Amino acid sequence: MIKKLRIKFICIMMAIAMVMVGFILGVVVYFTSANMEMQSVSMMRAIASAPFQKGALMPPEGDEVRLPFFTVQVSNRGELVTAGGGYFDLSDREYLQQLVNLTMEAQGDSGVLAEYDLRYLKAMSPRGMSIVFADTATEDATIQSLIYSCVIIFLAAMLVFFGISVLLSRWAIKPVAHAWDQQRQFVADASHELKTPLAVIMTNAELMQNENTDETESKKFSQNILSMTYQMRSLVENMLEMARVDNGTVKMHFDRLDMSQVIEDATLSFQLLYEEKETPLECHIREGISVHGSEQHIYQLMDVLLDNALKYGTPKEAVRVVLTGSGRSCLLSVASAGDPFTKEEQKNIFKRFYRADKARAMNGSYGLGLSIAEAIAEAHKGKIWVESKDGYNTFYVQLPMLN
Repeated sequence: MIKKLRIKFICIMMAIAMVMVGFILGVVVYFTSANMEMQSVSMMRAIASAPFQKGALMPPEGDEVRLPFFTVQVSNRGELVTAGGGYFDLSDREYLQQLVNLTMEAQGDSGVLAEYDLRYLKAMSPRGMSIVFADTATEDATIQSLIYSCVIIFLAAMLVFFGISVLLSRWAIKPVAHAWDQQRQFVADASHELKTPLAVIMTNAELMQNENTDETESKKFSQNILSMTYQMRSLVENMLEMARVDNGTVKMHFDRLDMSQVIEDATLSFQLLYEEKETPLECHIREGISVHGSEQHIYQLMDVLLDNALKYGTPKEAVRVVLTGSGRSCLLSVASAGDPFTKEEQKNIFKRFYRADKARAMNGSYGLGLSIAEAIAEAHKGKIWVESKDGYNTFYVQLPMLN
């Protein structure tokens, strides 16, 4: 898919480049040809105004185009009188008469005799009609040379644009490729996470159908199935939440929010759970801190951080929750004792299905909570990160603060 997308991108870029460069070069050729024709006609008009004066035998001073020419005057009696600069052989009266006849038959005062490589201009005078002929062979050769140069420039430009398109395609498709790889990894990890509970459910269901299974064992197997079902439901709910985040369909109702009160309420809801685990929960919350946010999702973010601290922190070691504010932002931190995260773990811990401790495979956590927390922080125009120092792993959340 990504390869086809890159090819499509390159084709589109090349098509745009071909149209643009071709149009520009075509305009150059057209206006060059039109300018040469205009100068040639202008010169011929100057000559036609005084066909047999010495000064009129050359183009006006300063003109860039100086084409060979000659003049034929047709008297009222049909006699031909010629004048030229020596470039043409004017002794062939039959040839001249043929040119005059062709110009007389043609409509309009000017035109081109392509088969003779001549441009003509007719002008009336008291003595009769004067016809100025100018050679177009040089002009045609110049245009052909220009067209040849434009073709070379076009091909060179297409080669350069092709190289640029290849480089740009890598840069432009990189986010799509990353998202595609992330999606494939998401599906693979989700399948892996679902595989274990499904295997447990199937095994216990098969054991329940065994004729030798007594009622006590049957209840035990039933409890195992129920436990695995709860875990699968938790995983599916988290996956749906991540899907909504990816699709931008998560509805957050932002309003002025008392951040201090929300954090305090969230810690109180975890107090009993921490007491059951004999883990002290210390809170240092500065009052009067307000943010523009969604109460529901700030609660969800706190649930993730407090649950994470309880599951992965050192048992019975205090977890500290601190909320401070300074300047234009507030800083929330949740610190728990435990093995320090490596630099790689600190970088990857917010990725989906990532667990720093691979040994804790089935503890109710699937590595999606911190990804959801990161999405919530970013939706509130904030950021989240983790630091390990002095035996504590501390998660920080920084959000813009309202005055």
